[in-house]
Amino acid sequence: MQISMNGTSIGAKPGQTIFQAARDNGIFIPTLCYHDKVGAAGKCRVCVVEIEGMNGLQTSCSVEVREGMRIQTRTEKVINAQKLVVDLLLSTGTHDCIACDQNGKCELQNAAYYLGLERGSLNYGVPEKDMDESSEFVFVDRNKCISCGRCVAACNGTVVNEVLDFKYRGNKVDIAFDDDLPMGKSSCVQCGECSQICPVGAITDRNSRGKARHWEVEKVYSVCPYCGVGCKLELHVDRKANKIIRVNGVEGAPTNDGMLCVKGRYGYDFVGHEERLRNPLIKNPDGTFRDASWDEAIDLVSRKFFEIKSKHGADSIMGMCSAKATNEENYTFQKLFRQVIGTNNIDHCARL
Repeated sequence: MQISMNGTSIGAKPGQTIFQAARDNGIFIPTLCYHDKVGAAGKCRVCVVEIEGMNGLQTSCSVEVREGMRIQTRTEKVINAQKLVVDLLLSTGTHDCIACDQNGKCELQNAAYYLGLERGSLNYGVPEKDMDESSEFVFVDRNKCISCGRCVAACNGTVVNEVLDFKYRGNKVDIAFDDDLPMGKSSCVQCGECSQICPVGAITDRNSRGKARHWEVEKVYSVCPYCGVGCKLELHVDRKANKIIRVNGVEGAPTNDGMLCVKGRYGYDFVGHEERLRNPLIKNPDGTFRDASWDEAIDLVSRKFFEIKSKHGADSIMGMCSAKATNEENYTFQKLFRQVIGTNNIDHCARL
């Protein structure tokens, strides 16, 4: 269908919201509580627009487009309303962008830049809140929280761990873990979905804090090495240090749509670990190991297999496939055992 936005005719799809249509056509509308995975919340009021024939301002994340709809996103009335909301948010927290890990990726920062706001103009005297560093992988700074509710919606409706919720009301509203426990003592499984979906710096990955800012890393796509699901990863790589700084799930990927388990998101330190094996090792008679070439190691394993098979029979050998390997590698592995070694003793780690 065709709609008009700021006097220009653009294409839109049935079922799309005004915000989605604007984004698809390169028109920026600031928003904080909306995310594709958790849907329209319509409560931050930053994405308001004017629609011909409708009274008052409407939230673009919750109103579906209609054929011929005429929308304005930059009128004085819209900008003033957006400025008021962002000003209130900037005035009710500690938003020190220079030292924040979300600098350059923060959606509140983007909205403030779009509206020309550098700092909050109001003084609420909000008391400073304690940092929550109790969990292994997630850092929580409630002073930066804007109560958008995206982490709560994601925890309860997307990954369905049901750990996060809101507590209190008014200007004391805050996120809580279980029955208001520290995150590290709650039932949180450290999947990190809340840190990825948080639009500001309130919930971040603890191990990546201060390592590199978002524009300093190269984004590299990969596949999680841990199990057979095949979750798509976005590795944030510091090329100068040759290290992975953080890992995100890829939004829209067919297997995981940005979601990851604790291993996929935070189990990447083995990549550059000083104790990582770089060569095959062969055990000496005294129990120590020595480096070996691949040819020597493969020849040794092959020779031992033939010795065992000739002495005890093919069924004395069994193989264990791995979810960390590809389907093709597992297929080849089972063919090796069934056809070359001659045994059906083959199993897979995911079945145990």
